[in-house]
Amino acid sequence: MTRLNKIIPLLLLVLGLPFVHADTLAPFTSDGCSAFPDGTIEQNKLWLSCCEIHDYDYWKGGTYQQRIDSDKALKRCVTKVGEPEVALLMLLGVRVGGTPFLPTSFRWGYGWPYPRFYGALTELERQQVELLGR
Repeated sequence: MTRLNKIIPLLLLVLGLPFVHADTLAPFTSDGCSAFPDGTIEQNKLWLSCCEIHDYDYWKGGTYQQRIDSDKALKRCVTKVGEPEVALLMLLGVRVGGTPFLPTSFRWGYGWPYPRFYGALTELERQQVELLGR
């Protein structure tokens, strides 16, 4: 093996280090409906369970399509408890406010260190979700 053949892999490793990081998932937490009420004045936790399920999806993150599916499921859940207008308002809020591109505590993939954008979870990441999830 020539000296150059020994140096090139080492150089590639050193140059690649800034882009390599071990993502560690934080244990699941939910803040309910974030900056939105958890229910009505009469039933103050009416759609809270819908938000907690939605938070679980957002905590673990995943693909863009998974986010769309989660947001639609939130809308269906809140509609099912009898609040279709609230459900539409919530859908608009999560579509705007839940972007993974901002370092908020309620962004898509908030369980992972920021920045964490869209992408399928690896097998190791899915194992962390199983271990640290609900």
